[in-house]
Amino acid sequence: MLTSKQRAQLRGMAQHMEPIIHIGKDGVTDNVKTQADDALEARELIKCTVQQNSSFTAREACDELCSALGADGVSVLGRKFVLYRESKNKKKIEI
Repeated sequence: MLTSKQRAQLRGMAQHMEPIIHIGKDGVTDNVKTQADDALEARELIKCTVQQNSSFTAREACDELCSALGADGVSVLGRKFVLYRESKNKKKIEI
């Protein structure tokens, strides 16, 4: 679990990032989970977006990915959300 100070630090780091995971009308599929898992292992911090035609809200998609991948939800704002998970092999972010 992240503290509020850690969450604020990660939110600041993610502010200028572009979304790399896009969730469409099919929702959170196995393919999306695999992509997010690989991205979290490589980067530790990723930004995701939920397309307008999706039946998911950003909060629902964030919660589902967090539980499936063991990640922490950093923030949810509009249709975008940020996930953090410490890398097992390539730790880059010190919080």
